[in-house]
Amino acid sequence: MNGVHIRSAEKALSVGTWAIVAGAVLYSVLTVTPLAAAHTPTRWAWTAPILPLVVDAAVVIVVRLDAVLARLDGHGGPWPVALRWMTGCMTLALNVADSALKKDLVGVAVHAVAPLLLIVTAETGLAYRRAITTAVKRLEEERRAERERAERSARERAEAARQRAQEEREHAAMLAREQREHEARLAREAAEREERRQLREQEERRAREAAERAERERREREREQRERERERAEREAAERRAREAAEREERAERERAALLERGPAPTKLPEDEARRIVAAVFGAELPVRAAAELCGWSVGWVSSRYAEHRDPGAGGAELAIASR
Repeated sequence: MNGVHIRSAEKALSVGTWAIVAGAVLYSVLTVTPLAAAHTPTRWAWTAPILPLVVDAAVVIVVRLDAVLARLDGHGGPWPVALRWMTGCMTLALNVADSALKKDLVGVAVHAVAPLLLIVTAETGLAYRRAITTAVKRLEEERRAERERAERSARERAEAARQRAQEEREHAAMLAREQREHEARLAREAAEREERRQLREQEERRAREAAERAERERREREREQRERERERAEREAAERRAREAAEREERAERERAALLERGPAPTKLPEDEARRIVAAVFGAELPVRAAAELCGWSVGWVSSRYAEHRDPGAGGAELAIASR
């Protein structure tokens, strides 16, 4: 059984239940209204249909909520059961009361059909819905277990395939490594044989040239060693100079940033400190007035320091004249 069959069964159960409820409600209203009117004062006779409608409304509520709870596999406790049986008994009593008062047993039997059918249908529908819910849960659990088994089997197959592929790769790598080692061993043996042959043939010539070649090689090694040492020394010196320049530039940049972040000077700063601030402001290409605010000196004095930075020679001459 699949979901389509279950939905079809639930639809048939719902349609049949509500058809029986509608028929029982209509029959109850038509049967109970004359009885209520006969036992109601004449001026209130128009209220006679209210009683069967109230009881039938309770029946509708019970049937509807029982259907929802059963579908959700829930239980409302003892009160829903009490309301269901109370409404059923009330509907049965109201429908057979008139015939019972007249002692009409046939009428009692006839008017008891619809209420009894409604009571049994409500109980049966509830049992059916709970059974369907249990069956649906069982089917879902079986499908979930089947999916889990399929997923586990797929993972196991994938793991087995991965292990086989890993083993095949390792075996192929081992074969390739052994082949390379074999070829390398053969090449070494051939090279060793050829080398021994050449050594035997060239033994006398190599003996004569050995001393000269050794001397040339020694001089060549010494020359290469000196050349490497000289290049290394030059490279280290260049790196040291570049590093020192970078460090000086970084220190100068940090000092300049620190001087620029100090803010306007509250008073006139010492000349050495003021000169450093002016140099930093000049390097940042800020106007003369900004430097004057930072060091606390006059704009004219700052303008003179700017001129010194633009023309260091002129600044040196001014310092020499001032020192005199």
